[in-house]
Amino acid sequence: MPTWLIALDRHFPIRYLTLVASAVLVLLGAFAWVAFRQGGWMLLVGLVGVATGAHDLRQTKRAVLRNYPVIGHLRFLLEWVRPEIRQYFIESDREAVPFSRQQRSLVYQRSKGDSDKRPFGTQLDVHETGYEWLNHSLQPTQLASHDFRVTIGAAEGSRCTQPYSASVFNISAMSFGALSANAVRALNAGASKGGFAHDTGEGSISVHHRAMGGDLIWEIGSGYFGCRDAQGRFDDEKFVANATDAQVKMVELKLSQGAKPGHGGVLPGPKVTAEIAAARGVPPGVDCVSPAAHSAFSTPLEMLEFIDRMRRLSGGKPAGFKLCVGHPWEWFALAKAMRESGLLPDFIVVDGAEGGTGAAPLEFTDHVGAPLQEGLRLVHNTLVGMNLRHRIRLGAAGKVVSAFDIARQMAIGADWCNAARGFMFALGCIQAQHCHTGACPTGVTTQDPLRQQALVVGDKAERVYRFHEQTLEALRELVQAAGLEHPGQITTAHIVRRTSDHSVRLLANLLPTVQPGELLAAERGDADWPHMVFRTYWHMAAAHSFQPVA
Repeated sequence: MPTWLIALDRHFPIRYLTLVASAVLVLLGAFAWVAFRQGGWMLLVGLVGVATGAHDLRQTKRAVLRNYPVIGHLRFLLEWVRPEIRQYFIESDREAVPFSRQQRSLVYQRSKGDSDKRPFGTQLDVHETGYEWLNHSLQPTQLASHDFRVTIGAAEGSRCTQPYSASVFNISAMSFGALSANAVRALNAGASKGGFAHDTGEGSISVHHRAMGGDLIWEIGSGYFGCRDAQGRFDDEKFVANATDAQVKMVELKLSQGAKPGHGGVLPGPKVTAEIAAARGVPPGVDCVSPAAHSAFSTPLEMLEFIDRMRRLSGGKPAGFKLCVGHPWEWFALAKAMRESGLLPDFIVVDGAEGGTGAAPLEFTDHVGAPLQEGLRLVHNTLVGMNLRHRIRLGAAGKVVSAFDIARQMAIGADWCNAARGFMFALGCIQAQHCHTGACPTGVTTQDPLRQQALVVGDKAERVYRFHEQTLEALRELVQAAGLEHPGQITTAHIVRRTSDHSVRLLANLLPTVQPGELLAAERGDADWPHMVFRTYWHMAAAHSFQPVA
């Protein structure tokens, strides 16, 4: 829908305006025909409008038409004619942001089971600086399955007693409250059918997560929703009640998110419904605050002890944390605390600054936090350089929608990828960017009961399942083309980037690379520091504090 129409609808409901107008035309046309034998055109137009509107309200495939009967067809008419208009008069399919029309179309096609093939060659400029490709093999492999998985919590010396076999592609953190009840149900039902995981977001586990039975990663933020006492402090007993549920497969401590790292949040009281309050363990109708910092710990060592406590209280399930990389010395302090205490997380999820399901001030969206490539590579290199990488799994989140996106992040250092907006597109999101207003036209990010009814759970769950299935099938074909057996074998030596009109380089030669144990050797003085970031910040980090030391 046009954004101006959605904005107008927030203040003056027009969702059914065309349907009402059609009914009025029927009445006027009928009167004119009976009284004056005129107005047949009004009667015909009105009947067509009423019949169209009735059909729109009953169909289950298109949420826009369920929310905007009759007038919603304007969007699909524009979708039909826009490729030609855009091609000749406006812009290409690659220019729209934050996700291009080409990226959205890929998700829509895969989620609907339509063909995702493209004719007539690439639309990308292969001579453009920044263009990347995957080197293929002259001896491709043949793989029996696209169900690529990674085991989390089974490393040597792990304190985890319930390892989890995760898909390499999962649903990233989005809370109930940010998403509608129907959106949560559809995501979890799709995850259940496809055998992949659904991150709850920091809004905790709602009845809608539980209803569909899909695997959950329970994210716990600074508000400790679902495991807090009346003062907002972490509560062991409430944590145990949720964490030991069989549906919860991993527990994840959220330090920061890509959309607004270092920024807390407030869900205004009027938006805290009884269902949201029940999931989060807060009073309904009262402002729900997520502080910028945690109260359960204040040092790196205390944080690792807290994660170990989460693991123990959950019954031995994999426990880890999520962060968007900021001050390098803070991450190095965590790494040093791991070495000093011997307490390792089972996993770390690196969220890139390009992540964006959380509404945030423009300055945070555009200029705070490390992008995924830099953040992920720093975390990966640090763990390699400390001989810890084989004991900790890495997840990556940040604008992942295609199989090449997954392959690229795994080449940089990830063991698996999460996606949020990609799965929102699978639910029917049209990138109207009214997520934070409550006026989502497709029922994905609204608590308006009428609007979210447009999202039919059964239909959208199938789309979530198919998007995951077809994306991994495409990943299988990439892995085969590269002559490999698993996407985890893809490295920066497989990805090539054009750096100028006449120069290309392997990603391995463009991104910092650290050898096993190299940081330990540099710290002892037996080797040079492998990169400026380590040489500059490593000595500023200490296991006992997040503050830089002199």
